Amino acid sequence: MNEKFARLRRLRQSEGMRALVAETAVRTDKLIYPIFVRYGENVKEEIESMPGVYRYSVDRLGEIADEVLAAGIGGVLLFGIPEHKDACGSGAWDEDGVVPRAVRFLKEYCAKRGKNLLIIADICLCEYTSHGHCGMLEGGGVDNDKSLPLHAKAALAAAKAGADIVAPSSMMDGVVAAIRAALDGAGYANTPILGYSAKFASAFYGPFRDAADSAPQSGDRKGYQMDFRNGREALRELAADEAEGADMLMVKPGLAYLDVLSEARKNTLLPLAVYNVSGEYSMVKAAAAAGMLDERKIVTEILTAFFRAGADIVITYHALDFAQWSRGE
Repeated sequence: MNEKFARLRRLRQSEGMRALVAETAVRTDKLIYPIFVRYGENVKEEIESMPGVYRYSVDRLGEIADEVLAAGIGGVLLFGIPEHKDACGSGAWDEDGVVPRAVRFLKEYCAKRGKNLLIIADICLCEYTSHGHCGMLEGGGVDNDKSLPLHAKAALAAAKAGADIVAPSSMMDGVVAAIRAALDGAGYANTPILGYSAKFASAFYGPFRDAADSAPQSGDRKGYQMDFRNGREALRELAADEAEGADMLMVKPGLAYLDVLSEARKNTLLPLAVYNVSGEYSMVKAAAAAGMLDERKIVTEILTAFFRAGADIVITYHALDFAQWSRGE
């Protein structure tokens, strides 16, 4: 028989064959688990809109640290929820604030057990401002340039506490440059910056804003977060953060922005992260709870898609579940 077509199915005949030629694999040490830290003592409260995800007080962070370390997850991303808020978000740079205290606690807790946990500190003002915006309000909007030194002070407070990486998420123009200058000037030249470089104004953030108590009290964030209709502009944002000194770049959210992630991979040699955000997580959890899909298979497929599109790092609330499945539990 004179065949004139390719028999591509030859390499799909068995599980062993498929595994042998698989192009993409999900590794737990490439996953980052987000953690919400709040004021108070002896607090572990489930977030209603994010089943299986909790807010912890600092004194109970050891519980989740043990889980993350046992699972072999690559690190954690901390978000703080303060007791008091004000117009400028001063709790974000308070060296005794919730995130610096959480960083110190986790570093000491893990060191006593002979472990090291990689800690990324989210740097923004929205959880700390009384108005819920990511910077200083001036004339009815966020004043970009007046907000930059506040972000720089917040990053410095996190670095002083021992954060391994700082991650500015506000989408202020010039925020990476401002933080890099502050860190370098204070002797933290070796602290890397993970830029939330292409962060879109997205409806997928709803559950997170419940979790972090960070919804704007008026208006929205479309004046500083990216328009979801724009892809080329995202590449400009990524290039700008790289030029300002970011060590790693991010695309956020993930599922609806795989095209941006793929193009980003072609345009930078820096490590590239994607954030599998709260709405994406909660949709899967809700559908699985309703018996509409196989959660394990869907999550594995989603995480694989992120790595296939070009991500080196995936920030995901599914990290602990995926690690458990990977161990065959």
